[in-house]
Parts: sequence; C-alpha cells; structure tokens
Amino acid sequence: MKILDRYLIKQFIQTTLFGLLAFTMIFVVIDMMENLDDFIDQNVPSEMILQYYLVFMPEIIRLVIPVAVLLAGLFTAGKMSTLNELTAMKAGGISLYRFIAPFIIVTFFISLLSVYVGGYLVPMANKHKVFIEQTYMKKGIVYFGSNIFFQDTKSRIVTISYYDLSNEQAHQVSIQEFNPSDKTKLIKRTDAFRMKYDSTKSLWTLMNGTVRDITDSTEVMERFIQIDFAGLNFKPEDVIKKQRKPEEMSLAELSDFADEQRRTGNDPTSILIEYQSRIAYAFASLVVVLFGLPISANRRRGGLAIQFGINLLITFIYLVFMKVSQAFGKNGVLDPLITAWMANFIFLAAAVINIKRSIK
Repeated sequence: MKILDRYLIKQFIQTTLFGLLAFTMIFVVIDMMENLDDFIDQNVPSEMILQYYLVFMPEIIRLVIPVAVLLAGLFTAGKMSTLNELTAMKAGGISLYRFIAPFIIVTFFISLLSVYVGGYLVPMANKHKVFIEQTYMKKGIVYFGSNIFFQDTKSRIVTISYYDLSNEQAHQVSIQEFNPSDKTKLIKRTDAFRMKYDSTKSLWTLMNGTVRDITDSTEVMERFIQIDFAGLNFKPEDVIKKQRKPEEMSLAELSDFADEQRRTGNDPTSILIEYQSRIAYAFASLVVVLFGLPISANRRRGGLAIQFGINLLITFIYLVFMKVSQAFGKNGVLDPLITAWMANFIFLAAAVINIKRSIK
C-alpha cells in the first residue's frame, strides 16, 4: 500500500506543479498584454518589468492553486481509470475512501502552505508591486504620508496634511471632537502646525496652534505654543498603517487593524471578512479535490475533458458563491466568520454526499 501511496502522491504533486507553472505563465502573458501600453508609455525599465512580475507571482499562485490542484487530481484519477488501474485497485479490495486519502492529505498540506503564502508572502510582495505601479507606471498614485484622516474615537476625527516619516512628525494637524450624544455638533477643535509623539510620556505633543471650545452660542479660542494632548489612541506606526491597503497587510496586521477599528468605534467587518477569507480560500483546494476525484474516478462517457469541464464549472460556481456571500457579509447581513466559510461548508457537505453516491 505504501508503494501505491508514493505512486499517487508523486503523480499528483508533479501534475500540480505543472498546472501551477502553466496557469501562472498564462496569467502573466494576459496581464503583460494588458499593461503593455503602460510599460511603453511610461518607459518602464526592463528590470522593473521583471521585478513587477516576480513580485506578482505569489498572488497569481495563490489564485490558481485550487484550479491546479483540481487539474492534478482529475488528471491522475482519470489516467488511472483509463488504464484500468482503478479497476485493478477495486478488484484488490481498495475502497474509494482509501484511494482518495493520499490526495486529501497532500492537499491539506498544500492548503496550509497556501495560508502562509496568502497571509504573509503575498502582502509582502504586494507592497513592492504597488511601489512599482505608483513609481514607474503612475497607477493609483498616493503620496505616502499626505492627506491622512481617520476616526480616533466614536466622537473624534483626526486630520493630518503631511506626516514626516523620518522625524515621525505630523504637520498641519486638526483634531475635531463632537458631542457624543449628537455627532453633528462640533464641541472642540484643536489645530496645530506640528505634532510629535513623546515616547517617554506615551502621548502626542502639539506645537504652535489654537484650541476652540464651541457651545451653541459661543466660541472661545485660545492660542498655545506647546501642549500635551492626552487621550489620542494612535502611535506613529499606526499613522502609516492607516494608509495601507488590506491586500498589503499580513494576517497578523489585519488582526491588529481590526482590533484598532473596534477600539476607535469603527466597523471592523470588512477587515475581519478579509482575514477569514484568506484562510478560507486557502482551503478551497481541499473542497474542489473532494468534489472532483469521485467524478473522475468513475469512468463516464466524454472522457477526461468533459469531466474537467464539469468540475471547472463547479469550481467557478463555488468561487462566485464565495464572492456573493462576502458581499452580504460586508453589508452586515452575515457574521464575518460565516461569510468567509459558508461556501466551504456548503460545498464540503455536497462533496461528502457526492462521494457516498459514487461508492454505491
């Protein structure tokens, strides 16, 4: 049995690697044709184009892993069925469960690897990809550290015109505080030319500004040279994080960002969905293999091509269902955990039913 397991695993891994290579190359060629005008118009150096696609590959691999694994499982099982190897195995008393077991074990480890790739390697690569797009391709340009605004608490908004990364200083700062019971009423506004974080006191120091206390009938303004502002819930590193896109954050950073959103009174739903979806998508490979193998293991008319087409359609429906459930989750209809994993649980249950039907 160990010889059989080694044979199945070898065939499965080899075909998976071939599928990853083929789909990645197709993806790169299509994307290159899309971006060709930008590369030419902006005179992007060839070494930057090479770097762009090197750092883009982790994201491509993450996206195509489920399809590559599906192809590998169907090809391996279909080939064995065509050569009557599966018939010989069944005659030898090997059940469909035992035949599927090596594929499931390998796919489980592939899914764990996908969690790491999607949760840590891809965000790290995306940072450099975004840098190349903004610097050389002039796409999605955002001047890092400028025009930052965010909600610090449920009743406080902070606006920063420019943040100096090297000196960790904010320039042209405005802190607006609203009535907690009526968010439309501004009760206090603090403006400062400069703001710097004091690590010894663990608070921000504002320099050269004004403080306005506002009531329904009066407004009292007071100038200051330097004051300490207690109660601000962010640190210098948080200012930078607030400008980063979720796709540039690792799983750990997404979790911290969601906690910060909760602390400041913001809705962390979209961040939590992104966090859970990365893990759930990594296990999509396991679901599609469980769906596809029983179909391919039983010989049907039309051959491997028809079987692959059917399973590819099922995979497409599965991915569309996942996106639709995410849309419901972001609208607050579903819990983030349920939103991310609903497609996996439903299609996993359907796959188990399919396996039982295939055995009969």
